[in-house]
Amino acid sequence: MDELNELIGLDNIKTSVKELSNFLKVQKLREEKGLKNVNNSLHSVFMGPPGTGKTTVARLVSKIYKHLGYLEKGHLVETDRTGMVAGYVGQTALKVEEVIKTSLDGVLFIDEAYSLAKDNKKDFGNEAVEVLLKKMEDHRDQLVVIVAGYPDEMEEFIESNPGLQSRFNRYFTFDHYKPKELIGIFELFCLKNDFVLADEAKEKLEFIFDKLYEKRHKSFGNARVARNLFEKIIEYQANRIVSITPLTEELLKTIVEDDIPPVNQTVDDYLRFQKDEEES
Repeated sequence: MDELNELIGLDNIKTSVKELSNFLKVQKLREEKGLKNVNNSLHSVFMGPPGTGKTTVARLVSKIYKHLGYLEKGHLVETDRTGMVAGYVGQTALKVEEVIKTSLDGVLFIDEAYSLAKDNKKDFGNEAVEVLLKKMEDHRDQLVVIVAGYPDEMEEFIESNPGLQSRFNRYFTFDHYKPKELIGIFELFCLKNDFVLADEAKEKLEFIFDKLYEKRHKSFGNARVARNLFEKIIEYQANRIVSITPLTEELLKTIVEDDIPPVNQTVDDYLRFQKDEEES
């Protein structure tokens, strides 16, 4: 739980995971006393936009399941439609079986899982769902599945198949990061990479995150945007200081206002990128 609590934001997620962890601890204690347990599914639906920590939380949850004795390995296997669906008859089942095999005693994390369910009944994604459901039943004590994606699409996905509805009844909702949280994430990147954000640079960056949050689309990249900006900014910083002699440690570490790209241009560039992502 310490690793989870160290994450920036995600207060509702932290509360939900803590409540789940407490429930599972008590179930184990009941089992030790010979009392009956409620058979509560660990399979979960993670709903939220990109870059909001879904994969990170899934990895931490898998560790918690191992620590509490519900999974032997507690590793996380990430996949998506590409990793589960083939283009030929009979090949999809083999792909799903292979990814399930590597996930046993751990957690299978399926990103953008809604892309598996298509209105076209001939689509092999529907076959992947049926094979997945069967394997979940066959390995109910060895496998936890987390499906993830945008809220509306994930609700439609779960409702598209009675088997999904019966197995997935635990929902976690990941919200967009607030501007202050995005600044915190940016500063965390700085800390981990030996950079320091000067006050005037931080103020300019706050303007960028405020505007991005205000004009965000559902596909806004959140922490990914913070990461992309960090990488761009340290490149600007390097080009600013490269010719300075001597290059002191302070110069090498400090990000100043001039290293932060223009506010309006940066916001427009990211919004244009979001629009292209949604249309593609």
